[in-house]
Amino acid sequence: MMLLVLTFFVALANVTAADTTAFVNVNVLPMDSERVLERHTVLVDGDRIVAVGPVDAVAVPDRATVVDGTGMWLMPGLAEMHGHIPPRTQPREEIEAVLFLYAANGITTVRGMLGWPGQLDLREGALTGQILSPTLYLAGPSFSGQTVGTPEEARERARRQVAEGWDLLKVHPGLDRATYDAMANEARRLGITFGGHVPADVGLEHALEMGQLTFDHMDGYNAHLGTDRAPDPEDLQAIVERTRQAGAWIVPTSVLWELFLGVADIQELTSRPELKYTSAQNVASWTRAYRTRLENAPPDGPRMAKNRKIILKALSDGGVPILMGTDAPQQFSIPGFSLHREVAYMVQAGMTPYEVLVSGTRNVGRYFADKDTFGLVAEGHRADLVLLTANPLEDIRAIDEIEGVMLRGRWMPRAEIDARLAEIEAWYARDH
Repeated sequence: MMLLVLTFFVALANVTAADTTAFVNVNVLPMDSERVLERHTVLVDGDRIVAVGPVDAVAVPDRATVVDGTGMWLMPGLAEMHGHIPPRTQPREEIEAVLFLYAANGITTVRGMLGWPGQLDLREGALTGQILSPTLYLAGPSFSGQTVGTPEEARERARRQVAEGWDLLKVHPGLDRATYDAMANEARRLGITFGGHVPADVGLEHALEMGQLTFDHMDGYNAHLGTDRAPDPEDLQAIVERTRQAGAWIVPTSVLWELFLGVADIQELTSRPELKYTSAQNVASWTRAYRTRLENAPPDGPRMAKNRKIILKALSDGGVPILMGTDAPQQFSIPGFSLHREVAYMVQAGMTPYEVLVSGTRNVGRYFADKDTFGLVAEGHRADLVLLTANPLEDIRAIDEIEGVMLRGRWMPRAEIDARLAEIEAWYARDH
């Protein structure tokens, strides 16, 4: 088995981090506060940031690879906190493509939210540099009404996933309250977190009481507040405060949910340029499915979509930490590219560009503080960085303007990213 794993990683990529890289004369967004450090040097050694300071104060070693950051902005890498990775039964090329599409779009951390056998090997391969990938934190196979039917089954499944080494437990709909509680109590006993959906029989308030750490998609909030009207302001503020007190986190995935509610524009969906990074069969299937969805769209879809923006704004303003996520790959949701659409939505909902960027950088580092140190441009942090040609604090769309990405100290300039994207496009064009 180990031989097979090693062979797979060697086939994926021969990736090694340069010893030392210096970003010189760059504008730094450290993300410890809303500020820009102008004309700075950021020095990276191995997979760590070792120095951040004015250009005159940081000496650049002779052996360093120098990246001229004049007129550019350097920020921490972003995160996809509700992402998916193809099962190992899928073609190797597809797994490579998905992981690279995340990285090409400045995503240096992915929290995979539906585990498959063999994926823990991918996590290890990413960490050791044997595969070109964001750092992966992976939920195990989900807990749902189809996978566990009794409290004892839930406890046993939790024990097994902890023993296997998964990073968290994933909750899907369909669990009855007794089974959910058994999972939650066993997770607490074993020291592993759990997150995802809110099963209907459980309800949002009880899930908060039981210690669910992340609430993904905000569907539980819509259900709690009612979908037949705008959220009652007092009820909304009460559940925001309850969420904050519980120490829970929110992963909105809002752009995809507009599709599920039938309020997305089909012409916009089918004309997205990033669809070239998936198969024509996928696009055709998604188009048929969405046309059917439009024919059966719930009449309260537009109101629910509007409510989601109100809820997200209230949660953010109320001090509940938001985590950037999109639920890609999904229908019309291409890894990496989907995040760029998500951040624009978050600004439309009323969050500031800085608040949005915090959700994908500093907050993610806080969430994973027991795993590693990252999320800021600061000494000792993991060297996950994105170099931009414009300032995203002024316009969030600047995160589209990527000049290069650093993954754990491994620098990928724009030319390398474009060359690999062209290979992925060509592979999908061959009807895979």
